[in-house]
Amino acid sequence: MTTLLLVRHGETDWNSERRWQGHADEPLNETGRAQAREVADELADRSIDAVYSSDLSRARETAEIIAARLGLSVTTDARLREVDVGDWSGRLWSEIEQSDPLALERWHGGLKAWNGGESYEEMGARVVAAVVELAARHQGETVLVVSHGGSMRACRASAAGLAYHESREGLGSLANCAVVELTVAHDRLVAPIG
Repeated sequence: MTTLLLVRHGETDWNSERRWQGHADEPLNETGRAQAREVADELADRSIDAVYSSDLSRARETAEIIAARLGLSVTTDARLREVDVGDWSGRLWSEIEQSDPLALERWHGGLKAWNGGESYEEMGARVVAAVVELAARHQGETVLVVSHGGSMRACRASAAGLAYHESREGLGSLANCAVVELTVAHDRLVAPIG
């Protein structure tokens, strides 16, 4: 069994502006860097064996701040990226609410609402396969994985046996630098015991 500590990246300017990021490579802002330092301090007493990160800069920088505190290096993996939101990337929530409320309604219903990109199901399959593979490399160890809100929700949904769209309501939202602990046993994600 492998323990996974999933961490959402710190805040970016686009987070604070409520812009869709997806695969856009937005850096952390100062608040995001402070959040990363805070979670690094919180995790300093944990025995962590490896640190992996999405290759997008907001996740990578968060991971680097945490890993430096832990005395570890970071390995990036593009499979840990956020969902590709296609033509919604860079757009404000308010803009989509005004210009395409039907698309937003589809999104709330768990459907792909943007042009291009990928669906949450496609992203979820990609991310879950990646973390299960990473866990197999670290049997019996604790692995820190820094990624994105959508990526983490996909992992939480898989562990809970839920479809991705069910996890949005059933599991709640994830703040920047939120930490979620899961385990991988018998090649599948599960919630930790206790």
